[in-house]
Amino acid sequence: MSIFLSVVPDMKLKNLNALITGGSQGLGKAIAEHFLREGANVVLCARSEKDLSATRNELAKKFPAQKVSAKTCDVASETQVNELVGFALRELGSLEALVLNAGVYGPMGPMESVSLDEWRRAMDINLYGVLLPSRAVIPHFKKAGRGKIVVLSGGGATNPLPNISAYAASKAAVVRLMETLAEELRSFQVDVNAIAPGAMATRLVDEVIAAGPERVGAAFFEKNKNWKEKGAVPLELGASLAVYLASAESNGITGKLISAQWDPWKDLQKHREELAKSDIYCLRRIVPEDRGHTWK
Repeated sequence: MSIFLSVVPDMKLKNLNALITGGSQGLGKAIAEHFLREGANVVLCARSEKDLSATRNELAKKFPAQKVSAKTCDVASETQVNELVGFALRELGSLEALVLNAGVYGPMGPMESVSLDEWRRAMDINLYGVLLPSRAVIPHFKKAGRGKIVVLSGGGATNPLPNISAYAASKAAVVRLMETLAEELRSFQVDVNAIAPGAMATRLVDEVIAAGPERVGAAFFEKNKNWKEKGAVPLELGASLAVYLASAESNGITGKLISAQWDPWKDLQKHREELAKSDIYCLRRIVPEDRGHTWK
């Protein structure tokens, strides 16, 4: 009689404790689910108590072996962020990973006509919402001599987005902040990277469609309409990359902006040394020589 043994691979994030901002819906929720499936314990935060509670209850029921906690938080508030990190440390005992997913598009329309208050608010959420949680967890990561920070950059980091200027400016700033933090924390074995998850059919797409072509531009409106109607990049792709960047497999890969859709990230550890010595997957200035021109 033949006996077949099924081999279950080790969970990539077993016993890892993670704090995930913007974790109540969309990509944040997908990341939380993937982390739990890989053996992590998580603390989620979002501004909506109703959505956050529903997500926490759903995930706790689905993954009874792991700890799932949640706390409402405005990531633009230093006081609330510090309270959140304190809560996460009490709930989990330690933190090994921080995933910064909270973000908004902000006001839509020509730059000279949008609300400055809304513009500033988008910058607060998208940029300070990365800075403040990072500041709060870095001392704990330094003391432990390890840690992972994963930032969601969005398409605004690498391309102009006419009529969505606050989002574009803040996300480009986030990537430069990510690269800078990566250099500051390199000697402490804390890896800091950003993810470009691709065009996903989340609430941001709904917001663009609701705004209409007059405010966001006809071309961008049609792109979002197609993503909504014909399908977009699956949430699972960005969530899987977040798992990889939080895992030990990616140790030493830091300061990079990685596309979930287009880059060969599943085997990126094979190029660890090359990445460390180059500006591959970084935002850099393009000079004429890079494009085959010599201008004197």
